[in-house]
Amino acid sequence: MPLYHKLGNFPQKRHTQFEKPNGGFYYEQLFGTEGFHGHSSLSYHVHRPTQVKEILNSYSVEPKIAIGKNIKSLLFKGFELKPENDFLDSRKAMLVNKDCIIGLAAPKQSLRNYFYKNADADEMLFIHKGKGKLRTMLGNIPFEYGDYLIIPRGIIYQIEFDSSDSEQAKQTEENRLFYVESYSPFYTPKRYKNQSGQHLEHAPFCERDFILPNELETHDEKGDFLIKIKKEGMIHEVVYATHPFDVVGWDGYNFPYGFSIHNFEPITGRVHQPPPVHQTFETATFVVCSFCPRLYDYHPKAIPAPYNHSNIDSDEVLYYVDGDFMSRNNIEQGHITLHPKGIPHGPAPGAMERSIGHKETQELAVMVDTFRPLMVTEEAMGLDDGQYYKSWCE
Repeated sequence: MPLYHKLGNFPQKRHTQFEKPNGGFYYEQLFGTEGFHGHSSLSYHVHRPTQVKEILNSYSVEPKIAIGKNIKSLLFKGFELKPENDFLDSRKAMLVNKDCIIGLAAPKQSLRNYFYKNADADEMLFIHKGKGKLRTMLGNIPFEYGDYLIIPRGIIYQIEFDSSDSEQAKQTEENRLFYVESYSPFYTPKRYKNQSGQHLEHAPFCERDFILPNELETHDEKGDFLIKIKKEGMIHEVVYATHPFDVVGWDGYNFPYGFSIHNFEPITGRVHQPPPVHQTFETATFVVCSFCPRLYDYHPKAIPAPYNHSNIDSDEVLYYVDGDFMSRNNIEQGHITLHPKGIPHGPAPGAMERSIGHKETQELAVMVDTFRPLMVTEEAMGLDDGQYYKSWCE
């Protein structure tokens, strides 16, 4: 079965009366996907979750495309992205297609002055630098370096970054996120699970590794609560009449959760293993892989560096997190490489020979392979090194 979770109080029988202690009723909301067919949760609210008082500004956040049809391998220096105060303003789309948006964010401040909801896409936030708490209508999730946060579409949330008084300025400059917005849901790979959905013994992680929502906040407050809703490339500023975190209890299968890349257990072999062994998440249109510290191949003639391979069916995006990236030269933290479909790629000159005899790697990286080509944004080209496509020339 898929992962079931619950928090707070709710009636034993769904769609029945749930009375408040001092009279009146709590209001049930079905929070589901794919109509009434996909994963869903039932939440119970102090106030009706439908009370919109005003719709204020609406403005476009459509990415501006610099390269629509691309054949060039590119490298973007992610840490050169300038931090910005506002959480949403700091999010910059780098690569996009009809299925997803891949981007970077460097927010200086927590998201406290308003609430946010993505009405179109599930979000995957990878925490490269920073520590804090994801606050949601279905409970809170602590996060730190190396955590993936999976936030289903429609979840209302805020995000708080930790900082001590003495180090506040320094800490807030160091929040760095890699994110993916997906128009189809994130799941763990089917081949890791049995028929009822439980993770199998050969899976590189299991249900124990998920960081589930806890610390359910229940605010019984009326007033003006600003929610910024992303929908069809627009941000709509909507004022709700009650606090969006007014849930007293919920249960079900559709909720945000976390997973640490450090809990991914690499699959190794006598000879070099293909990228699917690193797969962590999948959608209908792309996969996400985690490259983690691991032992190298142990055949006596093994070549630890990956073999050259052709990108025929997918664009490959690598986000470099930490460690020594054995297969490439001159790669640093926060770099993003794009290897587009249609041309082969592989180790940098000298990397194959250099890898022979090495026993392990400490590299840490996130890979996104999309089944449709990616367009490159103007924001991305502002971080382009300009030379990467030539890096395989001897």
